[in-house]
Amino acid sequence: MSRAFVREAEGGEAFEDLPDRTLTPHHLVTPSGLAQMDATIQALEQRLDEAKAADDKAEMARLSRDLRYWSARRVSAEVVPPPTDTTHVRFGARVSFEREDGRQQTYRIVGEDEADPAKGTISYVSPLAQALMGKEVGDIIPVGSTTAEIIGITI
Repeated sequence: MSRAFVREAEGGEAFEDLPDRTLTPHHLVTPSGLAQMDATIQALEQRLDEAKAADDKAEMARLSRDLRYWSARRVSAEVVPPPTDTTHVRFGARVSFEREDGRQQTYRIVGEDEADPAKGTISYVSPLAQALMGKEVGDIIPVGSTTAEIIGITI
């Protein structure tokens, strides 16, 4: 079990450093993803200053860990400009496909930190994005245990 703090022998509290969040080697981002990252870093810096002013050690440890993560991700970010054509599925493209049961879905392929399937974005390293990459309208792709046909590619 992880502990946020431990009791010292004198009765005071000493906060342990929280373990760093895992960094993956995959770090392509869209221009909007880079802007989101910058906004996150700025917000974390402000919240960390507030936690320091309040002498909230647990919050300072958590925010410091998150700030280390986002700062490292910002340094390693490789911005990919939006695609310029829609003949093939590429990073940053919005892809619509129709499943065998007739359901239509649309996802934009983005970086790992930007991905939120509930909001219509998937990571370019996800199995679905990998199945879509390089394909054209009319191509059939595997989706889980079934297949789907690509019906549209937009920017």
